[in-house]
Amino acid sequence: MEISAAGRLEVRITTADVGKRVSVRSLIEHGPPGEKFTDAVGVLTSWDSGVLRITRKNGESVLVRESALVAGKVIPSAPARRRGPAASYEELARVAARAWRPVESESLGSWELRAAAGFTRRANSVLPLGDPGVELDEALTAVRRWYAGRGLPAYVQTATGAEGTQEALGAELERRGWVREVTAELWVGGLAPVADLVPEPSGAESAGADVVLSREADGAWLARYQRRGLSEVALKVLGSGPSVWFATVPGGDGGGRPAAIGRCVVDGRWAGFAAVEVDPALRRRGLATAVMAALARRALDEGASAAWLQVEAGNAGARALYERMGFAAHHSYHHYRAPRSSAPAGDGSL
Repeated sequence: MEISAAGRLEVRITTADVGKRVSVRSLIEHGPPGEKFTDAVGVLTSWDSGVLRITRKNGESVLVRESALVAGKVIPSAPARRRGPAASYEELARVAARAWRPVESESLGSWELRAAAGFTRRANSVLPLGDPGVELDEALTAVRRWYAGRGLPAYVQTATGAEGTQEALGAELERRGWVREVTAELWVGGLAPVADLVPEPSGAESAGADVVLSREADGAWLARYQRRGLSEVALKVLGSGPSVWFATVPGGDGGGRPAAIGRCVVDGRWAGFAAVEVDPALRRRGLATAVMAALARRALDEGASAAWLQVEAGNAGARALYERMGFAAHHSYHHYRAPRSSAPAGDGSL
């Protein structure tokens, strides 16, 4: 908080600071006894009609009445990273997009509209890296019409928590009634430490961790993959990317499904991990570690040096595993769905 020479807290932000990262303290009107103030840190995404909207790193919005402000200041736009390879949001967003390609895409200015028959939000959402070239309302109308023409709900993917992310766009979507359905995080880490990992069994001997790598997802791999009813479109998305590898640990439950699987896409210096899944009966035996280590070694052979992966905010088990491997969160990303009543009339939208 800003403190004056006289020792008083001061508000040193104005409406001109919208779009900047700020720290504010405000009065609590109806809080627990003894608690008078609350603090918020994030991007000041609006200041309208006496109310400030601050978007936190995880994408949550905090509304603060101007009359309740006690102190406030502008702070550096992005906190210093404590570990993990340095990378901008835009670089990682583009790498992640290349690793999970749609079957159809179209540009709207610097936005990319992506569709893949509804297989995952990542492949069926707008990636707004830059200016759409028209006013926002016009852009969103075009987005809704484009997805409606394909029988799909309209989604926009935004990010928060790093320099260059889209807190302001997320706030504008919320003001227009778009609903945030999913929040996840993109984590980064060094690749060599992952390649050097040795599985540490817990409570039982390690199941046979002979990892088989392949350029294609065969029937066994797909049998373990958690998504059901995989179409030809889904298979195209799974196989997309600059250099794709699939890992399989044979064994499993005897029903034709392997003990564990994983997927890795190598793209320049980056190796992206996804679809790491283990037979529930064989968890905590080091199989996920074995899969990722084998994929990491192959990625190192292809010249990669850094790693990334995506994990949903509520997946505590995966987050703990990745923290042990040396990964750390870089930014959060969110999928906003258009309000059902806002689709252009007669376009067949769901």
